[in-house]
Amino acid sequence: MLKVRIDPVLIALLAVVLSGVSYCQIDPATAYGDLFRDAQLFPVFRDSKKFPDCIPRFPPKEIVKKFDREKGRKGFDLRAFVAANFDTLPENNNDTARLLRHIDMLWSWLERPADSPTDTSSLIPLPHPYIVPGGRFREIYYWDSYFTMLGLAEAGRTALIKNMIDDFCYLIDKAGHIPNGNRTYYLSRSQPPFFSLMVDLLAGAQGKKILDDYLPWLEKEYAFWMKGREALGKNAGDTLRVVSIGDGMALNRYFDALDVPRPESFKEDSRLAESVSDRKQLFRDVRAAAESGWDFSSRWFADQATLAAIHTTDIVPVDLNCLLYHLESLLAEGYARQKNDQKSHAYAEWARLRKHALIKCCWSDSAGFFLDYDFKKKARTPVVSMAGAFPLFFKMSDSARARIAIRTMKLKLLKAGGLATTETVSGQQWDAPNGWAPLQWIGYIAFKNYGDDAAARDAAKRWTGLNCKTFFATGKMMEKYNVINLDAPGGGGEYDLQDGFGWTNGVFLKLWKEMQ
Repeated sequence: MLKVRIDPVLIALLAVVLSGVSYCQIDPATAYGDLFRDAQLFPVFRDSKKFPDCIPRFPPKEIVKKFDREKGRKGFDLRAFVAANFDTLPENNNDTARLLRHIDMLWSWLERPADSPTDTSSLIPLPHPYIVPGGRFREIYYWDSYFTMLGLAEAGRTALIKNMIDDFCYLIDKAGHIPNGNRTYYLSRSQPPFFSLMVDLLAGAQGKKILDDYLPWLEKEYAFWMKGREALGKNAGDTLRVVSIGDGMALNRYFDALDVPRPESFKEDSRLAESVSDRKQLFRDVRAAAESGWDFSSRWFADQATLAAIHTTDIVPVDLNCLLYHLESLLAEGYARQKNDQKSHAYAEWARLRKHALIKCCWSDSAGFFLDYDFKKKARTPVVSMAGAFPLFFKMSDSARARIAIRTMKLKLLKAGGLATTETVSGQQWDAPNGWAPLQWIGYIAFKNYGDDAAARDAAKRWTGLNCKTFFATGKMMEKYNVINLDAPGGGGEYDLQDGFGWTNGVFLKLWKEMQ
């Protein structure tokens, strides 16, 4: 870093001048010294005026002492330090209003009417209006839709939430599950099972009777994910999306019945397969990673670096099993409402067993976090990712583990612009330096569930601030963001950065309202 000497004579002179000022404002260069110099020369902000205008969250002397203590430590992140200790002034109060108007306009832009059937398209027609993510994504997507719905709820568009849930019910009836999206080439796989959270969200707006209305589809969704469990019994093994780890405990993995290139990424899959011996297994693991929604991430790589080393079907993902815990719990609640004690108790017991198995397999004392589990190696994977926040999101952790996990999230994943997806920089889009809207919401609620409201608000401010910064510079809401270098766009993946963007709009609006 360039060294610039701040002349102590000038500082003393400035102090004398300021001593005659009758109010208590500070001079940032004098008050922050080396921190000021480093922040300006690094630079933390592209506009040099921005840091001097920042408002300290703590007394300046405390911030300087903290900086002197931490700056020499391995992995010290100056941008994250400034974000944690200073608030930036809004550029213009009208800017936020303009952004909120833009999101409101985008709902209509991203909404699609009920589809008209046609024999010449891969699109599976849906009977009700729905929201698409935007850009190249011109169909409904399963897990995207929940985070989009968070914003629709804040915008008072409850009818559209119900329409989308009813579209998913239609797909469950037609395909036996909710596919990745409403395209024929997505039918062999699903996505993270957020359907129970969508129903819960609608019940929050329209009352618990909603559970009665959607119970049949919740049960069909569960049957899809658990197909093959009976064949495993109490023996260790795997079939389809179910993994038995013995003693009657079943956990789940992502899977795809097909072992051929994905039609929507045929070139990429075909070229990747040239470098491996077992092409069929590669294609299945790539497809399983696409079902995870995290396509692609070091989470799924045996060497944490190389896409060709993908082995998704060997992994029990912590986030997937938390989602199925919620589905089991909601089914137990739904059947209790119907006085069906046998089914209610059965689902409650499956939820209890899953929680026990997940903590046993996925909690790592050494990492201080929940990690994915490689059931072939009978060992946890080493990748610290935001998937590990899901047990906190669903209140599955005891308070002692949660405190440790929150500390790990702050130390390893909380960056200047929000929560990074993983620690690993692999060139894949579901790794650092990228942050994604759904994972910001998961982290925000994880912090709040265990009483760390300050961390929740801090993470939310960093993320919404980055959303605002990018929007004011580009006029766009992006699918992903670089949360480490705030002047660089999100990157990686098989396609160009997309704007629109359904789940970014939804999470921004929800977090913005939460912070008011």
